[in-house]
Amino acid sequence: MATSHHQQTTRSLRRRRLRTPLIAATLFAAVLVGAPAATAAPADDARVEAARSQHDAVAAEIAALGARVAEAEQNLQRMTLEAEAASGEALAAQAALDAATQQAELAAVALAEAQRAVGEAQDDVSEVGRQAYMGGGQETFGDVQLLLDAEGPGELLQQAATLDVLSADRAETLAAMEIVKVQQARAEQAAQATVAERDRAAGAAAEAHAAAAAQLSGAQAEFDALSLQKLDLAQQLRDAEIRLLQMQGARDAARAWEAQQAAREAAAAAASAVTTTASTATRTLASGGGGGGAVAPTTGRVTSCYGSRWGTLHAGVDIAAPIGTPVFSPESGVVLQAGPASGFGLAVAVQHGDGTITLYGHVNRFFVSAGQTVTAGQQIAEVGNRGQSTGPHLHFEVHKGGLYANRTNPVPWLTAHGISLGGC
Repeated sequence: MATSHHQQTTRSLRRRRLRTPLIAATLFAAVLVGAPAATAAPADDARVEAARSQHDAVAAEIAALGARVAEAEQNLQRMTLEAEAASGEALAAQAALDAATQQAELAAVALAEAQRAVGEAQDDVSEVGRQAYMGGGQETFGDVQLLLDAEGPGELLQQAATLDVLSADRAETLAAMEIVKVQQARAEQAAQATVAERDRAAGAAAEAHAAAAAQLSGAQAEFDALSLQKLDLAQQLRDAEIRLLQMQGARDAARAWEAQQAAREAAAAAASAVTTTASTATRTLASGGGGGGAVAPTTGRVTSCYGSRWGTLHAGVDIAAPIGTPVFSPESGVVLQAGPASGFGLAVAVQHGDGTITLYGHVNRFFVSAGQTVTAGQQIAEVGNRGQSTGPHLHFEVHKGGLYANRTNPVPWLTAHGISLGGC
């Protein structure tokens, strides 16, 4: 038993000796492991700060790219406005030339008529002279001889009355001759003036067309370059926003970005739908449920009103809408033109009963032709993006006093007909 007890004691001491270094080693290892743990906080703070700085840098990049995109969009809008103005001036000059040509043609007809009247008057005067000569060589001698040939007082009175009538006719013939000569002189002056005006208008039209062509040609390259720049900036903006989402912990940043874009587009579509619904309601109300009243030219969102921008007159109202959106004639009228129009791509012009002309530019397709009669609410075209344009929209103008003669603010005319586009 003693031996057994001694052995147990010996084994216990041995375990204690072994345990002591093991505990010490364990504690030492814990110190070694714990040392990095104690110094980890500053390293984590640095990583967080670096991530935050990178996040802020990307956010700043996104803001800068957004500003550049907005600037490119504004430049495109400016160029669109300038192109529309240039084409409008060219079309106005052409309309003035057409009017001057028509006046010159009318003056030429009037001159020919005056010349014909003068010829007839000259024939009448020649006949009077021939009769006088045949009656005695001289008018006075013939008249005296006629009286001397009378056989009695009664015949003498009758001959005297005849002479009075003949004298009156001769006087009228000579007076008519003087009148038609004056008319001829005036007709010649008018013809010369209208020809001069036609030539002046032709020169102005040629200059306006050349200026518009130069503006469009010079702007086209810049327009295309800006369009490409805008696309590139949009791609850079997308990449930066995706990197930001990755920093924020998104598992699939690209998909998250697409979801964000879908949400933005849905919000924009909802806002546009509200405007469209309001416009549709206005149109239905104005038309009296199909009763033939005035209707809105199209549905969409007003993006630009009538007025001066960048030193250039924007002579209409722009209504943004998807390509293919119907374009209506607000009131019944007659189509003046439908087809190509510099700057507008394609355009339609309708003259209404009060003389007002409405113009529809950048249309994708048109469904009417010049000379055709249209009714209120009839579809005449569809929204497009032709010509110099930053996006699908309808450019709507109101002209008074002739096509392109006086382009006025469309809003008062629309308001007077119970149409409210909103936004202007």
